[in-house]
Amino acid sequence: MTACGIVLAAGAGSRYGQPKIFARDADGALWLERVVAALREGGCEQVLVVIGAESERACAVVDTLDAVSAVIAADWDLGLSASVRAGLAAAAKTDADTAVIAPVDVPRMPASVVTRVLRAAAGRAGLARAVYEGRPGHPVAIGRDHWELVAASVHGDAGANRYLATQGAVAVECADLWDGTDIDTR
Repeated sequence: MTACGIVLAAGAGSRYGQPKIFARDADGALWLERVVAALREGGCEQVLVVIGAESERACAVVDTLDAVSAVIAADWDLGLSASVRAGLAAAAKTDADTAVIAPVDVPRMPASVVTRVLRAAAGRAGLARAVYEGRPGHPVAIGRDHWELVAASVHGDAGANRYLATQGAVAVECADLWDGTDIDTR
């Protein structure tokens, strides 16, 4: 089984005050670096970063990372769904069996969560998502057999939550590894 990581980082970050692709921890590390590292260490051979807002500046940030490819969601301002579609379309050009999707605003996500969710997805037909004390969170792992259906099902600011729920995605409890918190504001 081969996996491709997809980092959703296209938004303007209006609640945060800037696009989160530029956000840094107190120690100066880019959130993007942390999420990419977790995806790689968790089992993703390749990582794609979906960008949109301030795309030239964002592309320059992505270019500083080794073996990471930028994917531009030209219609990023339509919401999260545009990023999901762009990421899955780019993943379809790889040989990956599974896409592991995480937003850029989870810099504390450990690789162990990625590994656990990826193992639960079990290949091309698999669907799994991390849950934290039963609360759905990130990352999600989507087998290749679902990519086109997921892309067709997402609209506006809604991601794959509904698809995952209706298709019986495996809920992978990860509260013992991390709290699942994403960062929306400074």
